[in-house]
Amino acid sequence: GNVCPIDRLGVPSIKMNDGPQGFRDNLHPGSTTGWPCGLAIGATFDAEAAFKWGAAMGVEFFGKGANVQLGPGLNVARVPRNGRNFEYLSGEDPFLGATLVPAVVHGIQNQSVIANAKHWVNNNQETDRTTISEIVDERTQFEMYYPPFQAAVDAGIGSLLCRYNKN
Repeated sequence: GNVCPIDRLGVPSIKMNDGPQGFRDNLHPGSTTGWPCGLAIGATFDAEAAFKWGAAMGVEFFGKGANVQLGPGLNVARVPRNGRNFEYLSGEDPFLGATLVPAVVHGIQNQSVIANAKHWVNNNQETDRTTISEIVDERTQFEMYYPPFQAAVDAGIGSLLCRYNKN
């Protein structure tokens, strides 16, 4: 998606591309790299690999004109059949996500592309995602769901993407 600039306020245009597995559009057919998914990078437990993954994607996104990458995906996988679990760097472990996300954020953003942490907390299933209620108690939020997103904020991430749930 794109957002037009607001010249009188000095706001540049925003050229976003989704996402966490690689740049995709119709203007560059056959040129998208099929990057490993976030879950595969998380499974390495390797911050250097996470940085290189982010940096390589940032280079591709920047080279194709995007200044915002809609990724990395940071949710903690709590519902095994969630259709987006493959996107999430954290896997089932908030500590793992919080440990690896700074490297990914720096890798992407060192390439003049804004990283975007998604999908803001509790996006745990795709089925009926706009009508389900995912109300979670405060302790669970702070212990399980917030750490990867807090680590992204602490790393200086440029943006966050909301979730689509009812609550």
